[in-house]
Amino acid sequence: MGRGGYFDNYGIIRDIMQNHLMQVMTLVAMEPPVRVAGEGYPNFIRDSKVNVLRSIPPIRLSDVIIGQYVANDKGDKGYLDDPTVPTSSNTPTFAQAVLRVHTPRWEGVPFIMKAGKALDERKAEIRIQFKDPPAAGFLFDNQGCPRNELVMRLQPTEAVYMKVNVKKPGLFTSMEQSELDLSYHTRYPGVYSPDAYTRLILDTLRGSQATFVRSDELEASWRIFDPLLKELESSNKQPLPYIYGSRGPPEADEYAERLLTRNEQYSWAR
Repeated sequence: MGRGGYFDNYGIIRDIMQNHLMQVMTLVAMEPPVRVAGEGYPNFIRDSKVNVLRSIPPIRLSDVIIGQYVANDKGDKGYLDDPTVPTSSNTPTFAQAVLRVHTPRWEGVPFIMKAGKALDERKAEIRIQFKDPPAAGFLFDNQGCPRNELVMRLQPTEAVYMKVNVKKPGLFTSMEQSELDLSYHTRYPGVYSPDAYTRLILDTLRGSQATFVRSDELEASWRIFDPLLKELESSNKQPLPYIYGSRGPPEADEYAERLLTRNEQYSWAR
């Protein structure tokens, strides 16, 4: 609340997705750079990131869900209840988009990008979901076999964990999903982990540009998002309402479920 006057001019796509999330996506999808240390390495990393962006076509409106949060029954106010926000605003506070990377490694793999305000969790993470295990239903007599996932959590607690299926303890042959967990706060207790802006300032002092956006990278990123933003504005598309503290519009989960699966029974044992 109170930042609506600023945020309303940009929306969640410009504020978060086009810059912050695209930076993360390019690091995930890029091919290994020539080198990541030594002379000239900053440009090698940025070359690989730009190559990813050039392989992504503009986002289609049909692959996008936008939403705007409304008040809940716990007293949390909706976006339009902010006095700095125009009462007729249709600025999205939530967006989910599907991007396609046309490279030999990622052809046919959908990248689902999602960002939102007033959701049920405050976190930033990358999830790579693997294909269904071959013949798992036959092997385990039609028991549900969730897909394996590699999860890299950036905030609030840095971690890398692999969601895998294991046999439940006991006398019966049944499985459940667990994880192989590398949580930084338990593996490296007491070790100082600088935040993102501290690293950027240090890179500036060192004269390293590896973590900064190059002009051709910026242009390539806007080429992906600019047609979508113009179409959203020209069509005056209305965002779907979602309740403050929820996962976002139910339609976003329904669309994502066409492309991936979600295990409702699993919870990460932090």
